[in-house]
Amino acid sequence: MKTAVFSARRYDKTMLARANATAGHELRFLEDRLTAASAPLAAGCEAVCVFVNDTVDAEVLAILAGQGTRLVATRSTGYNHIDAAAAARFGIAVVRVTDYSPHSVAEFAVGLLLAVNRKIARASVRTREGNFDLDGLMGFDLHGKTVGVIGTGKIGTIFARIMSGFGCTVLGYDRYPSAAFEALGGRYVPVDELLASSDVVSLHCPLTEETRHIVNAESLARAKRGSVLVNTSRGGLVDTEAATAALKTGQLGGLAIDVYEQEASLFFQDLSSTIICDDVIQRLVSFPNVIVTGHQAFFTEEAIGQIMQTTIDSITAFERGEELVNRIPKSS
Repeated sequence: MKTAVFSARRYDKTMLARANATAGHELRFLEDRLTAASAPLAAGCEAVCVFVNDTVDAEVLAILAGQGTRLVATRSTGYNHIDAAAAARFGIAVVRVTDYSPHSVAEFAVGLLLAVNRKIARASVRTREGNFDLDGLMGFDLHGKTVGVIGTGKIGTIFARIMSGFGCTVLGYDRYPSAAFEALGGRYVPVDELLASSDVVSLHCPLTEETRHIVNAESLARAKRGSVLVNTSRGGLVDTEAATAALKTGQLGGLAIDVYEQEASLFFQDLSSTIICDDVIQRLVSFPNVIVTGHQAFFTEEAIGQIMQTTIDSITAFERGEELVNRIPKSS
């Protein structure tokens, strides 16, 4: 099946080709992000494969449908970048990756927390320059602290289990409570209580209209002073300017993010030789108690292998007219 693969990086090409070895689909790899301007590159392709920063809105879907595209497969679990209702109107099926190694993201979230708390990146830069002074590098023990987990699906629950192993008290907030979270000793509380009680808050919920800017000026004002915020889920969960203001006053003691609400124009590309005009991210990375990484929490060999295999399996199922087990509901 002819498939245009947008936002294709070297690892995408390698791993997707490996997953496709026996399926035999005709893959057209494109480094371009999918936009209305680049959509014509998929002409003649029945399937289009996208990633989180591709634009799959009504305008783009209309172009794809007019070119004969009948399937959009996103190499991600989240699908807030896709207008599912518009896809249904144009007769385009949409599939996602509903399950891949949740340990990859949970472990990375713990790594970010350790790095920002214990000033690991800063210490590494110092020692490279021959500076072995400890001033400015003091952190705090995680043992005995309270960790709040917003979103207790698979990733959030694994993160909570790891933090429990550190000797932390774990609080959770989720509209859909998880027995697995409670079984490891986690306790559900209202979000305001979680924020007020937690030394660390980690976000693991999807981005919806309800959760957009769940961390904002008001919620940060209610949070425990000096707490650390970790976000490895979706950038839009955090009002970045509000977080920046809270960092300035010390209300927020640290910020570790792998996602950013304006990341589409920045992430997954090398901008080291260009002038970055995003003043918000430039200010953030200048803070000594902030760590920003480029949406890499999912990026392990195991997770990428599962993502690519699931994507190829969905394309194969569509080609054969089989049930699409990973299909996004038309009403989403």
